[in-house]
Amino acid sequence: MKRILEGRAHVFGNNLDTDQIYPGQYLELVTAEEIGRHAMEGVDPRFVKNFRPGDIIVGGTNFGCGSSREHAAIALRAVGAGGIVAESFARIFYRNAVNLGLPVLVCPGVSRRVSSGDRLVVDLEKGRVRNATTGVEMEAEPLTEVVFEILESGGIKPLVKRQLAALHAQSR
Repeated sequence: MKRILEGRAHVFGNNLDTDQIYPGQYLELVTAEEIGRHAMEGVDPRFVKNFRPGDIIVGGTNFGCGSSREHAAIALRAVGAGGIVAESFARIFYRNAVNLGLPVLVCPGVSRRVSSGDRLVVDLEKGRVRNATTGVEMEAEPLTEVVFEILESGGIKPLVKRQLAALHAQSR
């Protein structure tokens, strides 16, 4: 997993809820690929067509509010989001994203300093966001080593499986 992300910004406003990120009408879909086809459809029906793997989603405050279902984070990871930078996240969405291996970074004021299409460089470790298009640099909350361990494992389930396998190997 990269600790420095680079990609094109897709900017959204405040209180973007999980039904906008992944509309409830698609809850019967089960594969990540199918789920990814409908990412952000509730707020921008053309999002998937305009999005390229590695692009970075930028949000205002309370990104991912609404339901606790994981589909919203699954959709964004499946479409290839490099990460999400927002002014704040709904607690459950933040945890779901990390647990699924999707980098999320809190950066106050970011939605006012970035426009859709701007090129961003995001240093997850140092907590810095640079708008390469405008030259503006912003401070963010750096990710902890615990979060990096989860992200670098591809999510919480692969991390736990690896840890359990290591314990099992030690006990032999």
